[in-house]
Amino acid sequence: MSKLAVITGGTKGIGRAIVEKFAAERFDIVTCARNRNELESLKKYLESTFTMELFFLPIDMSVRTQVTAFIEFIHGLGRPVDVLVNNAGFFAPGQVLDEKSGALEAMMDANLYSAYHVTRGLAPDMKARKSGHIFSMCSVASIMAYPNGGSYSISKFALLGFSKVLRAELKDHGVRVTAVLPGATRTASWDGVELPDDRFIRPEDVADAVFDAYSLSPRSVVEEILIRPQLGDI
Repeated sequence: MSKLAVITGGTKGIGRAIVEKFAAERFDIVTCARNRNELESLKKYLESTFTMELFFLPIDMSVRTQVTAFIEFIHGLGRPVDVLVNNAGFFAPGQVLDEKSGALEAMMDANLYSAYHVTRGLAPDMKARKSGHIFSMCSVASIMAYPNGGSYSISKFALLGFSKVLRAELKDHGVRVTAVLPGATRTASWDGVELPDDRFIRPEDVADAVFDAYSLSPRSVVEEILIRPQLGDI
């Protein structure tokens, strides 16, 4: 039986690139997104291109009850999860003192709490098996403040802290934990910005770095992957 990777937010951007990378390595994949049509299109493409199977559930990862449904969906497959990539989340620009009311709550729900609850649902089995790898998609915003970062930066600082705590808790149980901190990556979040594509990181480069970290022997772990555009932050 193929190994199984759970990758949240898998239809676009970095998540899509990671899905395609693991699919090319013959992993079966479980993913989620809000748009059913995009998920069905992804399934059709992957299963016709690679030797693998895609399982999906259309949900909003910022809603706790739907996250719970996603966890139950995964458990219902009756298969061990080898890799978990906490990728779901979103960015909205703003400053702490004048961003829209509710911005912090919305981004904490999507960027932090979704990862927290999915991990709590899946990691206990990894711990029992003494095997597994958990990635959380942080950001350079997890380690530096910048104008208009606002609540996004707060949520990503928290996600990096979550990954560090998880690493400390699981290192003696054979489960590897990695925080991924990409800089400006050419995804839909940057649509409309008048900068050339070569000023951005390729989503595929992030996916390659994730898979390379996974591919190390169980004796080693990459705790943090920091990736920036060659010409520096934007």
